[in-house]
Amino acid sequence: MAIQWYPGHMAKARREVTEKLKIIDVVIELLDARAPLSSRNPVIDELAQGKPRLILLNKTDLADPIQTKAWAQYFRRQGAYVISINSQNGHGTEKIDAACKELANPLFEKWKSKGMKPRAIRVVILGIPNVGKSTLINRLASKRTANVGDRPGITKRQQWIKIGTSLELLDTPGILWPKFEDQITGYRLAATGAIKDELLDFQDIALFVLKYLKREYPNVIRDRYRVDELPEDDVALFDLIGEKRGFLQKGGYVDYDKTAETILRELRSGTLGAVTLEKPSDIEEKTV
Repeated sequence: MAIQWYPGHMAKARREVTEKLKIIDVVIELLDARAPLSSRNPVIDELAQGKPRLILLNKTDLADPIQTKAWAQYFRRQGAYVISINSQNGHGTEKIDAACKELANPLFEKWKSKGMKPRAIRVVILGIPNVGKSTLINRLASKRTANVGDRPGITKRQQWIKIGTSLELLDTPGILWPKFEDQITGYRLAATGAIKDELLDFQDIALFVLKYLKREYPNVIRDRYRVDELPEDDVALFDLIGEKRGFLQKGGYVDYDKTAETILRELRSGTLGAVTLEKPSDIEEKTV
């Protein structure tokens, strides 16, 4: 199944962001810690135009902490400023203000040398849909200023939000890119909820998730679905989980739709446990 989602409002948002970036001091790139590379929009490199950039690995409560640490190290080796956060409970978000000030300092020192008065740092948060931008903004602003939801495409317009006296933050809609060169990227984003569910074949995505979990997190399947022996065949495992959960139709056949929806819902909610869908070691092995 080919996965792609690039509605018209995303193209419009990209044009608006490009225009606004002329007055932005620091770009915050918000990534999903469960799939940091797949959730990294390659278009942002073009949009940021050499601006100081802060990478935030969000949703760390849902991700494998060992892999989150490995991903942070991976990006730091590339020279990035990285902070791991959980925008739901605020963990790590207290470091953002200081990080933005540090990144903007060279620019402000330049202005100071020219006799210009300091002002609030203008920051933009960029990221794909459903990565937690609005939740993070509300956390930073200590009030509900942005619409929040558990589905992609909630934010449809840009808005400026004051964060204390030191930051002015531009909220933008989530932006994907026109075409995924690697369809595995699409599957990872679909699994984490970044693609509109109405466009997906849940059974296909759930099988992708099960195959990955069987290889990387077999105990997650054993513990959650009470499966002692994991079948070699992925479809057989899918059937077994459906039977274990009692998702049976007339005649004893497994309800594949209900089984698939349950697997994805439990992955996204963290019910399966802390799971990361890609590892930096996989990328490095390919490079070698």
